[in-house]
Amino acid sequence: MARATLIGFSAIAMWALLALLTDASGQTPPFLLSAMTFAIGTAVGIVARLLSPPSGPRQPVPVQVWIIGIGGLFGYHFFYFTALRNAPAVEASLIAYLWPLLIVLGSALMPGERLRWFHVGGALLGLAGAALIVTRGGGLAFESRYAFGYAMAGVCAVLWSGYSLLSRRFPAVPTSTVTWFCAATSLLSLLCHFLLEETVLPATSGQWLAVLALGLMPVGAAFYVWDIGVKRGNIQVLGAASYAAPLLSTLVLIAAGVAEPSMRILAACLLITAGAVLAAKSMLFQRRPARQPA
Repeated sequence: MARATLIGFSAIAMWALLALLTDASGQTPPFLLSAMTFAIGTAVGIVARLLSPPSGPRQPVPVQVWIIGIGGLFGYHFFYFTALRNAPAVEASLIAYLWPLLIVLGSALMPGERLRWFHVGGALLGLAGAALIVTRGGGLAFESRYAFGYAMAGVCAVLWSGYSLLSRRFPAVPTSTVTWFCAATSLLSLLCHFLLEETVLPATSGQWLAVLALGLMPVGAAFYVWDIGVKRGNIQVLGAASYAAPLLSTLVLIAAGVAEPSMRILAACLLITAGAVLAAKSMLFQRRPARQPA
């Protein structure tokens, strides 16, 4: 379980590159960028399948798994982009980032899982740290005129946490199935682009490289390793540790010279680290069974 949890955490590390690479991709509209990057993510899965083909006969994938997978990947991005169109980015992002807390709380409903106080406490500390990062010191100003956008952000949180939790109910479904979730998300994003956006392609080779990197890592490999983590790892720890993504993203931006370090970021770092350690209490500080006398 510890190994699968670490594999799942590598997805969080890759998502930390999302903001920097998205910024570097130029003025490409969201749905077009989603279509291109998920197409690359599909290629990642196809290459992985070619390098390590399945050893046994392929089993049919249940219909509900297709609904969960496509609904999770495409649904999250569709409602997130809709939220950003209808509400300020700060408030929408913070609401959408309730999904790690929902994963921790929802895990209590999973077979064989037990929700403890330190799981909830760790997730709440992480949420507090994420709030410091997302608000950038500007504070929050929820207004009723943006209610639709806030609702769309809430749907994001429910969809991604639901996808992560429900995937755990189907451990026999191979991770390679995520390939086709990515393919469907790419096609649906392309349709939304034609319906809702004007086409603006990356203008330079650097912007195209940023799109390629997005598709290989945060919008590619990350979804495959996340599938391994939520199916076989400690889902409460992964949920609480997910709040490290906005912190790591900010640290990457600082390293790239796009953002400036501050005491607020240090405080967020302490809160999120403390939350992750608290949530992982049972895994990090397991009591060894006492030796039986000879």
